[in-house]
Amino acid sequence: MVGITGGSASGKTLFIKKLMHSFSSQEICLLSQDNYYHDRHLQPKDDKGFENFDLPESIDHLHFIQDVQALRNGKVVTKKEYTFNNPNQVPKMLQFDPAPVIVVEGIFVFYFPEIRKQLDLKIFIDAEEHIKLKRRIKRDGQERGYEMDDVLYRYEHHVAPTFDRFIRPFKTEADIIIPNNHSFDKALEIIVTFLRHRTLINQEVTN
Repeated sequence: MVGITGGSASGKTLFIKKLMHSFSSQEICLLSQDNYYHDRHLQPKDDKGFENFDLPESIDHLHFIQDVQALRNGKVVTKKEYTFNNPNQVPKMLQFDPAPVIVVEGIFVFYFPEIRKQLDLKIFIDAEEHIKLKRRIKRDGQERGYEMDDVLYRYEHHVAPTFDRFIRPFKTEADIIIPNNHSFDKALEIIVTFLRHRTLINQEVTN
C-alpha cells in the first residue's frame, strides 16, 4: 500500500497518472481523497463566509479510512465521484478493485493516523511555492471554472496555511521525498522498479 501526498498543485496528479500507466489495471488500484469531500453545504467556512475545502474536516475521513481498510482486506469498494461542484460534470459511480499495489493519495493521507499506519511506502511530492501557485491558477481556472481572484484568495487564506499546518509537518514521515519543480522521471522509474520487485517477491511467497 503506497501513500502519496504533498502540497496542493505539487504535481501529485501527473506523477500518479504516470505511475498508474506503468502497471496494468489488474496490478494497481488508485483511491483518491478527492472523492471524499463533504457536500458543499457541510464544508467549514472562513471568517468571510467562504467554504474552506483545504482543512482536514472538509474530508469525510471516516468513510475514507473505512474504504482504505476494505481495499487492504481484499474487498471491492464503490464510491460516487466528487465533481468539485462543477455543474457541467455528471458524477459517475466508481469501483475500486483490490490489487497487488494500492495507491492512496491526497493532501491529508499522512495527517490521518488511521491511514498513515496502513501505508507500506510513503511518498511526498514537493515543489517550490511559486511553482505550485502557477499550477493551481491554471488547474482551477481550466478544470474547475474558478475566477482568478477566487483562486488567489483561496491560495493565500486556505491552501498555504493548510500546507504549513497539516501537510509540511508530516514530510518527515515520508520514505521518499520527490522534488518536482521540473521533472520527476528518475524518481518515478525507481519507484516503479521497486514496486515491481516487491510484488514479484510477494507472488513468489504466496505461491
